[in-house]
Amino acid sequence: MEKISLEQELKGNSYPGRGIVIGKSGDGKYAVTAYFIMGRSENSRNRVFVEEGEGIRTQAFDPSKLSDPSLIIYAPVRVLGNKTIVTNGDQTDTVYELMDKQQTFEQALRTREFEPDAPNYTPRISGIMHVEDGNYNYAMSILKSGDKNPDSCSRYTFAYENPAAGEGRFIHTYMGDGNPLPSFEGEPKLIGIDGDIDEFTDKIWESLNEDNKVSLFVRYIEIATGKYETRIVNKNK
Repeated sequence: MEKISLEQELKGNSYPGRGIVIGKSGDGKYAVTAYFIMGRSENSRNRVFVEEGEGIRTQAFDPSKLSDPSLIIYAPVRVLGNKTIVTNGDQTDTVYELMDKQQTFEQALRTREFEPDAPNYTPRISGIMHVEDGNYNYAMSILKSGDKNPDSCSRYTFAYENPAAGEGRFIHTYMGDGNPLPSFEGEPKLIGIDGDIDEFTDKIWESLNEDNKVSLFVRYIEIATGKYETRIVNKNK
């Protein structure tokens, strides 16, 4: 698979929806993840990321304008021991709770499917990072309707062991803008990762469509120690 520029990929898509990046820093020292949200409606755009424990959650920027909390208010990131869970919905809690009961990432997601937001049937995208004793691997998942058929759910899991330095994978909900919105297709895209956490954060934020971007989360986890740094950028301030 050809490695592509994450910045150019984002600049070329006005509405990728929500996106997850997972990979390893160019110097090989850090497990890297990023999660962003976008919005077209006032309800979707009326959000910010806030820290909650070792993870984050979404909350309404102006509570008086929150018309429907379902599908937009959730915890995108939670930490379970040496595992970091990143998803685009409340399946974060499903993965956390079932993995805490010794089920696997894939088994946990078997209990869920795409979002019930006809006619889009937005895919549920999820990732999990495992950093332990100087080792690092990760997996990503997408649950999507069978060609917009709400009676059919297609489930894909992609696992990456000992990922190469300076490389990552990018998965997002939509191929672009449209009505209905076209779901992501194919396996997660191979992208380059370079720079420190601030450089990487700036590159992503500046590449997202100015009208549609809402919030961005980036975390660098030191593989040797498990210690991490986090950046959060919110359009609403």
